[in-house]
Amino acid sequence: MLGAVPSPSSTNLSRPQLRRFAVARTLFAKTTLRRALSRLGFVQADPLRAPARAQDLILRHRVTGYRAGDLERLYPKLPFEESFFINYGYLPRGVHERMCPRVPTRAPWTAERRAQANAVLAFVNERGVVHPREVDARFAHGKVTNWFGGSSNASTKLLEEMHYRGLLRVERRVGGVRTFAAAPATSDAESPEAAMDGLLDVAIRTYAPLPGALLGRLASQLRFGAPQWSDLRAGALARAKKRLARAEVEGVTWYWPSDEAIPVGREAALPQDDESVRLLAPFDPLVWDRARFELLWGWSYRFEAYTPAAKRIRGYYALPLLWRDQVIGWGNLKVHEGELHAELGYVAGQAPRSGVFRRGLEAELARMRAFLLTPRRATTAPSA
Repeated sequence: MLGAVPSPSSTNLSRPQLRRFAVARTLFAKTTLRRALSRLGFVQADPLRAPARAQDLILRHRVTGYRAGDLERLYPKLPFEESFFINYGYLPRGVHERMCPRVPTRAPWTAERRAQANAVLAFVNERGVVHPREVDARFAHGKVTNWFGGSSNASTKLLEEMHYRGLLRVERRVGGVRTFAAAPATSDAESPEAAMDGLLDVAIRTYAPLPGALLGRLASQLRFGAPQWSDLRAGALARAKKRLARAEVEGVTWYWPSDEAIPVGREAALPQDDESVRLLAPFDPLVWDRARFELLWGWSYRFEAYTPAAKRIRGYYALPLLWRDQVIGWGNLKVHEGELHAELGYVAGQAPRSGVFRRGLEAELARMRAFLLTPRRATTAPSA
């Protein structure tokens, strides 16, 4: 009979059981975009397309009929915000409102900067929705050096600061460029301590099961989402450790939500007919933390897009290759002249000698072609 790990602690878990739990809980049955986003809690965004943006690569495994660009297209209809959390990405509007208005603890605005922001906010309220070009044309704030060392419009920089502080929200993207509207007023009915507990719980549900070191890092990374409550992070972490389920696995303490049970015993596995092969985004919740990845799968994966080409081991944008409950390799994919090209590598040095794997890989590459190359107008659009 199938058993379950009791809460709050247990000592009889194996690494394979923990690994299967990690895979099964995050690669849930495909659903609508709204439900998938709600269940994930947070989807990290990245602008690189190799072969698609990270947020699209994450959602393709979890949303029925998903195509590259669907999130950007359907975003105005969804109760979600594009903003900061532990990183930049997409999260439920209610979670976002808990963090706003943000009060950065570094580089506070000068009186001149605040006056500029107030003038821009009045302009946004007058227009409803603004494109950065409209703001620059109206105010001509000049140029600034961006974090790449290049030059950017100062108006765009100010819009980004206002968005971060919770004065503006992303209304939609036009040609990949964010347009902004005034953010609605937020309620402060919740205490800062309760808000921090809730924010940390969202991050935990996104990335569980997680080792204690990662739990601490998630609490630390809330400094991006709620900098005004930095002195409350340690207390939130201590309270989380008391309420979460946990287990010792090979000398490491792992944590997960106490309302989720890890199956144990002979039947504690993925469904027996699940022979799926999946190419995952580098920021997929399953592989996002590199230390957790190594604990679960026993080898080191690194994101090398910003590594000099001569020093790359696995490629510019290597996608971890999951088969059943094992990450066995990686793939670098690109579209050239309307065709998908895949270069695959394997931890063992070669692909598994299995017809089941070969057929699963062919099916995954076919899904990737449809995801990247099938025009949305020729398909049934997924529900928002």
